[in-house]
Amino acid sequence: MGCLLPALLIAQTEAPKPAVSVPDNSPHITAPSADHKYPNGQTLVYSADWRLFNAGTATIRMEGAGREQRVLATADAQGFVALLYHVHDTFEAFFDPATFCSLNITKHSEEGFRKHDTNIVFDYARKKSVLTEKNLKTNENKREENEIPGCVSDIISAPFYIASLPLTQGTVLRFPLNDGGKTTVARVTVEGREEVKTPAGTYKTIRVGAVADSGSLANKGQIWIWFSDDAARTPVQMKARLFWGTLVLHLVKIEMPKGEPAPAHH
Repeated sequence: MGCLLPALLIAQTEAPKPAVSVPDNSPHITAPSADHKYPNGQTLVYSADWRLFNAGTATIRMEGAGREQRVLATADAQGFVALLYHVHDTFEAFFDPATFCSLNITKHSEEGFRKHDTNIVFDYARKKSVLTEKNLKTNENKREENEIPGCVSDIISAPFYIASLPLTQGTVLRFPLNDGGKTTVARVTVEGREEVKTPAGTYKTIRVGAVADSGSLANKGQIWIWFSDDAARTPVQMKARLFWGTLVLHLVKIEMPKGEPAPAHH
């Protein structure tokens, strides 16, 4: 359950079929279309399973924040797993809705005996990511700068970025991803369509795999994300295979803004 959300954003597909690359497959962030709609106000609530245990819960919420988009996420261990390994993480990320370029991330992480506050700012004028981190157990401070290209995504808003792309089966897409360290090239493969049953209902989905080709997140595990096969592209299931085991997130419910109906999915 530790590093739950970051772990779910840094991996690859299992035995993918041969894929056809798009014409321009250099790592880059593609700006959303003019009519792209963000799922503002929706809170996605997930249950997490590890082996035979209910490992905990996670949430992701997007909302408008002035001229920016804001993504809030949480991850909490519970039950037997929480007795083995305490986890309480909160994340906040901001990005430019016109370009999908990440602007900054803040994290509060409680994982086992570790407890940290982290802030990452993407300074595009200087082409640097600036990480500041405080160890809340020892009061030690850390500061680190790393080079970035002209636009990067981050580990919190990346699923929404992937969902905005043309997810045609067999397509391979690559984009720069940064979490405060060296920039990673994320490679996304659109594997195919699949019907998925979750506590929130049964969904027709597009299964996508991703792997970090290079950088600080490379070789950290494998991931699959199942997006609803509709205009909403809701991530209804996520699976991460890590060195300590496999973690699966199942969508439990979508909390909608007051007065709005939940999206149809059957």
